[in-house]
Amino acid sequence: MERLEKLYEGKAKILYTTADPDLIIQYFKDDASAFNGVKKGTIIDKGVMNNHVSSRIFQYLEGEGVETHFVETLNDREMLVKKLDIIPVEVVLRNVAAGSLCKRLGIEE
Repeated sequence: MERLEKLYEGKAKILYTTADPDLIIQYFKDDASAFNGVKKGTIIDKGVMNNHVSSRIFQYLEGEGVETHFVETLNDREMLVKKLDIIPVEVVLRNVAAGSLCKRLGIEE
C-alpha cells in the first residue's frame, strides 16, 4: 500500500492517507523526547522496535476478542490501520520509575 498525503505528525508517529479512505499508514519515527519535550534526540531504530511491539500487542488484543484499529504490519516501520476518531489517551510504559512519574510520586529516579 502506498503512502499519500501526510495527515498528522506527532512525537512518535506520522499518519498518511492511502488510496482507501478508510485506511491509513502509521509510520513510527526514531525521535525521542524527555522532560516534556525540553530534551530531544534520535534513537536509532526506535521506530522499528515500536512498530514491532505495537503490532504484537494489537495482534494479542485481537486474539483475545478486543477490537483494535490494527489491520497489518506493512514493513519494519509501518503498519496499516483503520481510520478512526481518536480517544485522547496516552500510555507510557517503563521498566523503571523515571521522569515525570518520579516527580509526581515524589520518588527517586
